[in-house]
Parts: sequence; C-alpha cells; structure tokens
Amino acid sequence: MGAGHYSALSQPALEMSELVCKTLDHDATDILIDKWLEHRNDAYWEWFQNIRQRKHAANTLKRQVIAWNKGDFVPENIFCRTVDTSRLIPLDRTWTTHVYHHRSMQDRKLSMMPVVFTMLPELMILRGMHDHGCDDVYIIVTDVKKQEMDDITDYFKLVCRYAYGKKCKPSRECQIQYEHMRLTHTLLRQRRTPCFPQIDLAFRAILYEKRPPFIILFSHQTTSYSQILFTHSLFVPAEDIFYDFPSGCPNPCCNDDCEMIRFPRRGVEGAVILSVKRGGKYGKRVRAKEMCNWVDCPVSFSEDTRQGDGETSSEGSQSNSNRECSNGSIKSGLVCSKCRLVKYCSPEHQKKDWEEHRRVCAKPASA
Repeated sequence: MGAGHYSALSQPALEMSELVCKTLDHDATDILIDKWLEHRNDAYWEWFQNIRQRKHAANTLKRQVIAWNKGDFVPENIFCRTVDTSRLIPLDRTWTTHVYHHRSMQDRKLSMMPVVFTMLPELMILRGMHDHGCDDVYIIVTDVKKQEMDDITDYFKLVCRYAYGKKCKPSRECQIQYEHMRLTHTLLRQRRTPCFPQIDLAFRAILYEKRPPFIILFSHQTTSYSQILFTHSLFVPAEDIFYDFPSGCPNPCCNDDCEMIRFPRRGVEGAVILSVKRGGKYGKRVRAKEMCNWVDCPVSFSEDTRQGDGETSSEGSQSNSNRECSNGSIKSGLVCSKCRLVKYCSPEHQKKDWEEHRRVCAKPASA
C-alpha cells in the first residue's frame, strides 16, 4: 500500500489505496443515458409508465414523488422531488462516477462503462433525489458472491456503528478485528479481487474524505448482487413510490429475490443505512429543507408554515403572508395552484422557473 498505516480501526486515506480509480465524466454519463434510452429495458419502461398512470396526489408538496406528466420518455420530462431541498427537478442532470477496481481489470483493458450501465436507472433516480452532494457517485467493483456480499455489508454496518468517529470499546474492537480477519481469509481462499483489506480501505476512506449520500459495492458475479449503502435514512427512496421498482434481472422467470442491484423497494426497512457520525470535522449534519423551486434561489421556508395555504395570488399560486424571518428564510411561499407540487419565494422566481416547470405542471389526481 501507499504511505501511511492501515488497520481495521484507524482512519484510512484514499492515497493509501492500490485500487485503480476510473472516472467517468458528465459526457460519458450522457452517452450511457442515450444508449439506455435506445435499448430500453421493458421492465423499467413499464414501471415509469405505471408512475405516469398513477399521477400525483394533491398532498405531495413535501413528500418524495416521481412525476412524468407530459411528453416522451426522456429524462428531462421525468421529475423527482429532492430529499434535501424539496425541489422538483428533472432527471436529466448528469454526474461524475468514480469507479474503484483492481488493477487486473485495467491490465485486461476492461471498460468501466458497462458497470455504470447495468445500474443506470437506479443511479439516475438516486442522483435525481439530491439537489446537492450527489454530483459524484462512488462505486467499488468486486467479484464477491452473494453470501460474501452479505457478510461485507454486515461488517461495514458494524464498523460504522461502533468505530466511525468515536472511541471503540475493547469488546467491539475485538469483534471488528475478528470479522476483518475472517473476511480477509475468506476472500483470500476464494481468490477474490480486490482483497478485503483493499475493499475496506477504499470504502472507509471514501466515507471519511468524500462523505457521499451513498456508496455502491458492485459485484460482477452472476450469482451475486450489487449493494447500495446509504449514509443517512433521509437519502433512502420512499416505499410508497418504489415498492414495485424492477429488480434489474433480465430473466423474466426470476422472482423479486433475484436482484442485480439491491434497490431499497421497502424504504428504510429494506435499506442498508450506515451509522455515520456527522457534524464538525465529519461534515455538515443532514437536515431537510423546503426551498424555493427555482434552482438558483437560496431561500428556504420556515418549518412552522409548511402546512398553510391561503388566498390565490395574481400569479396563479396560493400564498400565506410572505414575511421574512430574521435568519433570512421566508415564513411562507407561493404554491403552484395547478399542480401543487412546488413552492416559490416570489412571483419573479416562479416566472424564471416556468420554462422547466411547465414540462411537469399538471392537475393532481384528486382534482
């Protein structure tokens, strides 16, 4: 390994890793999205069609929502509520993917684009759920089998719960070191690449240095699955929307337990959520805001008036009084009177956002 000392209980650095990092930029993501649309998977296509037929309810101003109300099946016409700012933003925003893999894959000149392509719809949705902090997606490529992936997942849950940013009790230290040794020997016997210490080092270094909303452990074993590990419950897709999300398996005879990527269709209950400490040197604490839907506006609305609706304004919105708080936030905002999906701080910002919002603005199902 590179400079520095690695152990199961010390904070690692990415510069210590021997894994090769292949970065796929926004242009590469655009190419993959175009390719995915060209070779459309019927299962995902049917799921998005069902989303369109369900339509949104009138009370979804603060809840997670996927809305495809108008136009063809393209990302710019499908909108997602962001979990951090409550904005309704199209899925056409791209991202940079950092794929960490063993050097043997580079020696064989294997491309990392198929890795991203196999989970592209999941990545589009997870990216769309975040207004901030998701411009970079991190994937660690392995060749572990299903039981090994289960054991590695349990190990990271254990480490984050008892040793991430805190002093570990001696009994927990022994447990972590034992599990680390067991997994190291298991993957070594099976000749897995990368070895477990390299997976552990890269994974925990990304958590410490990058603080992403999620990390993906990818397995190219046909009998395994790829795991999404979230760093906060707020980042998990809602069960009432994604309960019937496709498993990703191309075999129509497979059941729901056959998954290429373990997407949390049961919400928080079925998600892997790591107990990651936040605040101070560990990054900003996770707090959901309700912000003006115009993407360039910094205004957020106060918690105590999110419920209110008042008189109809002259700009086709509904509003309470539009008073400013001492902290710069606004007590209430203008709610789009047609779709009731978005809120604005002023008529001016509603007009600026209209060119984008018009692609999703439609009356709710109860109207």
